[in-house]
Amino acid sequence: MEKVEFKSQGETLKGVLTRPQNASGDVPLVVMAGGWCYTKEVVMPHYARFFNDIGCATLYFDYRNFGESAGERRQHLDPWMQIEDYQNAFSFAETLDGIDIARSGYWGISYSGGHSIILASIDPRAAFAISTVPVVDGFQTMRRCHGERRFAELNKLVMDDRRKRYRGEAGDTMAMSPKSDPSKEMSAWPFPHVHAGFMGIKQNEAPLHEHWNTVESVELLMRYVVKPYAERIIETPVMVALAKADNITSADLEIEIFNAIACVDKELAVVRGVDHMSLYTNTEHLAKIAKVQADWLKDTLARI
Repeated sequence: MEKVEFKSQGETLKGVLTRPQNASGDVPLVVMAGGWCYTKEVVMPHYARFFNDIGCATLYFDYRNFGESAGERRQHLDPWMQIEDYQNAFSFAETLDGIDIARSGYWGISYSGGHSIILASIDPRAAFAISTVPVVDGFQTMRRCHGERRFAELNKLVMDDRRKRYRGEAGDTMAMSPKSDPSKEMSAWPFPHVHAGFMGIKQNEAPLHEHWNTVESVELLMRYVVKPYAERIIETPVMVALAKADNITSADLEIEIFNAIACVDKELAVVRGVDHMSLYTNTEHLAKIAKVQADWLKDTLARI
């Protein structure tokens, strides 16, 4: 493991580069970044080990505004800035010795699972993309997660924040998820078990994780749609891995996006007995998806 840093639109981003043991020659690289309010320590080191075991290096990093990376608007998620950070991580990787950049690609999970599909369509350097339980339609996802009444309240909060920013005032912040009753605290992801899961990760693995975000982040999320980009993926191999019991990012939406990918070199992995948050809190559940992804990537790289 090697700590690294690189620039993205003038901001210094911090990451970790891992290389497989006893590798000879140049090796493929998996560029990895996380979902909503992740820091680089959240689950990514676990997935990285599976990719190292098949002979791949990995680069996982903190987006601007998060963790050890710079950025003055802390905890603000702009998906297109995050995608830009991903691409600049790839550009940094192009400068590294020992990396087979022509056989390197992108991996993402949850929010960044959608990013990885977008990256497969807009970045011709990507040799592959792996998408894990992706967010693929922010509007539908928020509407489903919050329910009709609370979704109306969420929209009011977002528009009140927009008016506040128009007046030149600083935008508000909100919880990523509630500690207990979601009806008593508006949050981006209204699930107490999400809060409990991330607090455990924060305590044990990711001390720089902060469980809040700007309200504007949710406004940007509700504009986020992956399908038009999925339809543009013609040649890049893609794996989409989803949890059959996922009630957060919704398996039916994820399957719709998989079907929209134009490339015939694609694979859908539906992992049973796993839900969205158990991928974070249960290492055996994480390993189920990580092994499927690593096996697919090994076979795919053998054909590149």
